[in-house]
Amino acid sequence: MVKSSMNRMLAGNGLFYPIIGFASFIAFLYLSFGDLWVNYSKEINLSFVERNGTQFFVDGKVFYINGWNSYWLMDHAADYNTRPRIRTMLQAGAKMGLTVCRTWAFNDAGYNALQISPGKFDEKVFRALDHVIAEARRNGIRLLLSLVNNLQAYGGKNQYVKWAWEEGVALSSSNDSFFYDPSIRRHFKSYVKLRCKLPTHLLFRLPQNSDVERHGDSTDLIHHSISSFQTVLTRRNIYTGIEYRDDPTIFAWELINEPRCMTDPSGDTLQDWIEEMSTFVKSIDRKHLLTVGLEGFYGPKSPKKTTANPEIWAADLGSDFVRNSILSTVDFASVHVYPDHWFHHKNFEEMLKFAAKWMLSHIEDGDKELKKPVLFTEFGLSNDNDDFEPAQRDRFLKMVLDVLYKSAERNKSGAGSFFWQFLVEKMERFNDEYGVVPWESPSTYRLITEQSCRLAKVQGLHSTQIENVKNFCASRRN
Repeated sequence: MVKSSMNRMLAGNGLFYPIIGFASFIAFLYLSFGDLWVNYSKEINLSFVERNGTQFFVDGKVFYINGWNSYWLMDHAADYNTRPRIRTMLQAGAKMGLTVCRTWAFNDAGYNALQISPGKFDEKVFRALDHVIAEARRNGIRLLLSLVNNLQAYGGKNQYVKWAWEEGVALSSSNDSFFYDPSIRRHFKSYVKLRCKLPTHLLFRLPQNSDVERHGDSTDLIHHSISSFQTVLTRRNIYTGIEYRDDPTIFAWELINEPRCMTDPSGDTLQDWIEEMSTFVKSIDRKHLLTVGLEGFYGPKSPKKTTANPEIWAADLGSDFVRNSILSTVDFASVHVYPDHWFHHKNFEEMLKFAAKWMLSHIEDGDKELKKPVLFTEFGLSNDNDDFEPAQRDRFLKMVLDVLYKSAERNKSGAGSFFWQFLVEKMERFNDEYGVVPWESPSTYRLITEQSCRLAKVQGLHSTQIENVKNFCASRRN
């Protein structure tokens, strides 16, 4: 009976095969892309952050940043076992009312390297960065993405110099060759954007389920072709279909983390590099803001300001806050605040006093000389100090947040801060003595969340914050 009925169906008008085929196609779509739709279809609509004078704006509304650092996001997204940490961290940041996370968009050679060799990329790790950006978008968090490290961690300028040596380029023993050697400059530009591009239909392919969950290595030939031609600014996110340079989830690009060029204390070498690279990035991407990534030290071109440096050595590092930041291709200035790292013979009270003056000096520069926003993109206090007490970290944190809140109240250039650094559970290996799991430190959690509420009083809640912090901020007022 079943067989005869089936025969009649097959012998009828020929519709059975198309029906089965369509049903199979729907099943294939669900199995292949179901997780993609579930994870990324509920993303929040974001607009590009813009700058007008000393302030940031979103949709015509002033935008002050309460942010944090989690440099490890891409690295952990590349591993299936640690990938859930990205969502945990970004969801926690959103619930605290935080708006921007600073993280690395580089890993040169080594484990989980994004750039395996000059201009050659690991597609698996690129997909990890895609995931970070897509997950941030889903949680209403913007990203400040750094493009290379001055330090050796995750490759950095040292790895670029090593690659040049391996190619037979005659260089000095200093890794400062990164800043002045023409071949290395070309390598860095290739990392930002190669001039060759694949046809668009090859650049974007919706991932199958194995790609979404485990960064599967199917269609390796396509992946390798993409990774040879498509680099950071022009990368098309496999989850969102948006090129990085067109994605408002990215708050800004940072050229280099903590640049120093000690072989040229005049600062000319680093200044020339910043001019060339900032111009290059802007020629590719005019939608996003750009910063250098400075620590904030004053150099020889700012003789009246060098007294604000922590000590005499800071003027000889080849960087110069005002000179490096005043370029028209640099949209905002960045400063780091690590008094316990810079001083070894001051007590906590002295370091706290210095840090406040350090911040106010740079806000004054933003207002009077640069006419640009100033972001304090790293600040923290080590728990490895001899006299460290958890209450000291909270006092330091409160001081930083108070300075920024008062700046916002007065429409000054202090535009926000980024705590270094937030972790999730079971990340002891990544704790550099500055790390905090925010929900395991109630006092720290409270201070940072209250800052979100205080800034909301000045600027109002942005659309990405309303769901998470509106009720909390209202309860704090009552």
